[in-house]
Amino acid sequence: LTMSSLNSKQLEKFGDQIFAKTEKMSSELFTLTYGSFVIQLLKDYESASAVNEQLELVGYKIGSRLIEEYFAKTQFQEACASFRETGDAIAKVGLKIFLGMTASVKNVQKDKSGVRQYSLVFSEYPLMDFVELPQQYSDLWYGNILCGVLRGCLEVVQFRCTCQFVRCMLRGDDANEIVVVLKEVTSEKPLDDDDA
Repeated sequence: LTMSSLNSKQLEKFGDQIFAKTEKMSSELFTLTYGSFVIQLLKDYESASAVNEQLELVGYKIGSRLIEEYFAKTQFQEACASFRETGDAIAKVGLKIFLGMTASVKNVQKDKSGVRQYSLVFSEYPLMDFVELPQQYSDLWYGNILCGVLRGCLEVVQFRCTCQFVRCMLRGDDANEIVVVLKEVTSEKPLDDDDA
């Protein structure tokens, strides 16, 4: 099975099938544990921007390992053939498997070398359930760990990117939106373990 052989609808169905087979944990426990983690970071660091950086860094470390589980669960024989395909793979399969949600790929921007940027837009995000941001933390991107996870996963499959929240429902926006920008393709093909 290859990622390139499936269209967006097929990917969504594929993500649903894998999600149905996946062992699940209590979403409330997951959400509350994450909330406790964010609260501890707010106590340890002086500013919301420092906490945003820490959440992204922790997410990056998770993502650089989580991609292996993604490939094990999907049994895709190869990584995405293009940066554009990563958007659909994340939106329809990855988010479904690990968070039980999906996203839409919007605002795709191209240049002469292909797709360079897209947005992942979603309204449900389990990490934000039961959360209200106090006014003093209006600069906090509460779910910023996801940006790091995405960056870590994409870097392992040779796409060096930036990932940034630009809209958040906790801040009063009508949806959550993460912009993913391709900075560099680091290799023609991912390294085998023997090459590292």
